Amino acid sequence: MISNKVGHSLDPAILKLYRFLFAGTTINPNYLTLIGAIFGYASAMCIAFGYVKTGGVVLLFSGFFDLLDGAIARSTNTVSRFGGFLDSVLDRYTDLFLMFGIFVFFLKQGQLYALVLTFVATIGVAIIPYARARAEAASIECRAGILERPERLVILLIGIFFNLLLYAVFVLAVLSHVTVIQRIFFVKKNS
Repeated sequence: MISNKVGHSLDPAILKLYRFLFAGTTINPNYLTLIGAIFGYASAMCIAFGYVKTGGVVLLFSGFFDLLDGAIARSTNTVSRFGGFLDSVLDRYTDLFLMFGIFVFFLKQGQLYALVLTFVATIGVAIIPYARARAEAASIECRAGILERPERLVILLIGIFFNLLLYAVFVLAVLSHVTVIQRIFFVKKNS
């Protein structure tokens, strides 16, 4: 939803910030993708060890680099199939590491119901992009559904910064599977 509405309209602002921070430096977009993933893994580790808000700040950096890699690739005409593939694969790793970090956080607190919710949410988070990839393998463009990656990250960040992590995980557990069901119906309708 956010991706469909915002698209690449943030590119100019992101590029200005990039030029301000890295004046005169040109970085390969694939390296930016890798940096974003490393920040994502660091965020998961922070959350797992109980530094939840620090993990949220680090997750913001991960999100910035995730936006930056595409903006740089588009502005320098270096968009490539490999870059898109690498970005997608590392996003999946980052998503699942984040969910694992949350799982460990709840495990250390001994909250069994939170562990179950986190596991259910993790399944949904993994299946959403899989459903899209399978649809596209069948030549059906599938962006249907209410919960893509930007929405998932926003929900997690709200949960992290407002001490509502359990509620955020509950929302992910429900809406991720609703999104998968929406994609199933979309593909059935369009096949």
